[in-house]
Amino acid sequence: METYKISELAKEFDITTRSIRFYEDEGLIHPERKGSMRIYNRRDKTRLKLILRGKRLGFSLAEIRELFELYDTHQGDTQLTEMLKIIDEKEAVLKRQMEDIQSMLEDLSNARQRCEDALGRRKAS
Repeated sequence: METYKISELAKEFDITTRSIRFYEDEGLIHPERKGSMRIYNRRDKTRLKLILRGKRLGFSLAEIRELFELYDTHQGDTQLTEMLKIIDEKEAVLKRQMEDIQSMLEDLSNARQRCEDALGRRKAS
């Protein structure tokens, strides 16, 4: 079984060892311990990757925890329906954010064009 030290995961994901310990304290990852040393397995590494991706996508740690709990439990219809609901809600939020970002990019592009036009007129006169 492939295992990792905390420093290896921190380097791979470009985060601090303190961040990894925080996710452990929050119950999101569960490394084995050998004395005072933490030993992380492939599952911990995958969970860490999902935590970081979830954070980038705007998921709170509570939402990430809830998704992990739903995934870890027996996935009956209730759990799967709840997971779909969470995914749909986050997808709607991200789509709205994407629309807002696109609108802001268009506004910035228009402002840039007006500034460039004004500079061009000043240089021409």
